[in-house]
Parts: sequence; C-alpha cells; structure tokens
Amino acid sequence: MNRFPVSVAGHCPGASGRAWTRRSESKESFNMKIGIIGVGHIGKTLTRRLSEAGHEVKVANSRGPETIESDTLASGGRAVTAAEAVVDVDVVILSIPLIRIPQVAPLIAGVPPGTVVIDTSNYYPARDDRIEDIEAGQVESLWVAQRLERPIVKAWNSIGSGSFATKGKPAGSPDRIALPVAADNANDRQIGMDLVDDTGFDAFDAGTLAESWRQQPGAPCYCTDLTRQELPAALAAADAARLPKRRDLAVAAIQERVGDATTNPDEEYGVRLNRALFM
Repeated sequence: MNRFPVSVAGHCPGASGRAWTRRSESKESFNMKIGIIGVGHIGKTLTRRLSEAGHEVKVANSRGPETIESDTLASGGRAVTAAEAVVDVDVVILSIPLIRIPQVAPLIAGVPPGTVVIDTSNYYPARDDRIEDIEAGQVESLWVAQRLERPIVKAWNSIGSGSFATKGKPAGSPDRIALPVAADNANDRQIGMDLVDDTGFDAFDAGTLAESWRQQPGAPCYCTDLTRQELPAALAAADAARLPKRRDLAVAAIQERVGDATTNPDEEYGVRLNRALFM
C-alpha cells in the first residue's frame, strides 16, 4: 500500500496535449513519449526497460547521438541530440551526475509546464565537487528543483546500477524490489510511480521533495534492495545527520575494493556493504 493517497483525476494532459490514464485506476497503460538525457549505467537501463514497456523513448548524451551504443537502443530507443530529447515529450528523465544539472537547465527551461521532469541523480562530493548548500543540509532534490526552476520527481536514485539492470521483476512477483518516488505534485508522483513499475520494480509513494532526503545516499533504503514490506520502516529510520558520514564510508570501502573512484562494485557486494553501513 502506498504511503499517501493520490486524489487527482485519472486523465492527465501531457505536453503534447494528449491524455493518459494512470494504471493505478485502469489496467490499460497509455504509452508515453519520453526523453532521457544521460546514457550512463542508469540511463542505459531506463532506455531499454521503458522501450520494452511500449513507451516511445528518445535518448541523448553530451557527445552526440552517433556515440550512443547500439545495445542501449536494442529495445527500440532512438538516439537524438539533447535539444531533440526534450521536444514533444510527456516526460523528461535526467540521468546525469548532479553537478551537471545546471548545464541542462537552459534546455529544461524550454520544456512546457505540463511535462513531467524526473531526476535520478545523487550528490557525491568526490565527483560533484563540494556544493555548499547541500553540505549545509539542503535536500538534494530541492537543490535540483531550484536549479531547474520547476517541480521535479525524484525516482530511480535509490538503486544501484547492477541491481537496476538485473533484478527487475513482473508486478506481483515475490521479493520484488521497491523504490521510493517523491514529488510535490501528486499527479507527477503517480506518473513517476507508474514508470518505475514499468521498469520492473514496485513504486512506493515517498511523499514530497522535502522528505526525499530519506532516499539519499547513506539512508537505510539507499541501494539496499528492499521489498515493499521492508521499505516503509527503512524510510522512517533515516537520520539526516548521519547520512553524509555513512555515504562517505561506503565510498571509501568501495574505492579500497575496486581501486578507483569510478568503477561500480558488483551488485551483491554493494547491497551487502550498504545494508551493513546504512541499516
């Protein structure tokens, strides 16, 4: 059961003036037009999974469509420029390092208000440089929303890339991993939840962006592969003051194991480590 009720109409206008019916109220899905910026580990899997689910997916990176690998597009995604990725879409997904959010803000400024913008990023000082507002306690998703100057949805940030690529299951499967989804707009949050479900994971209503610190690095639900039954207690147990230290301990342990700051550990090691440090 989701944490908060959603009390908005079931038919929602998209950026292109179309309307879709939420799967929470209808068994029939409406295939959306989705633009994804970023083809790192998470962006690549998003492109494949959402294409497999029947959505019309355009994907872009910073180097040009010709550099996007064929396996990313194997399920039907189409490589485009970043400018093309945000045109005539219902949803834009940003799957880029948090430090690059200000760079894409001019692109997002031209996106119609009815388009849902979803962010998957997390703050890591070693990669993103020191961001004083976040260091002082600002919630990461609120920092992103301020830079983009529009509401956002926070989703897919709390799962490791290996688990995301390999552990998706059909709805109703035993031990299906659950992912928190946060947004200030209830309709946007529901759309994010529907898309999370389309990628093979249970979506959990995590409330507003102000509460999304509970799914940041170092939190008990962060990259610990919890089920829908386990996730509420993990969100409730989060302690904001302890997150940065726990995050940095995990980074140090991973660097010691793999030998550098960019290689991801295998998913099973990452889950074991994060459960030991964060829960």
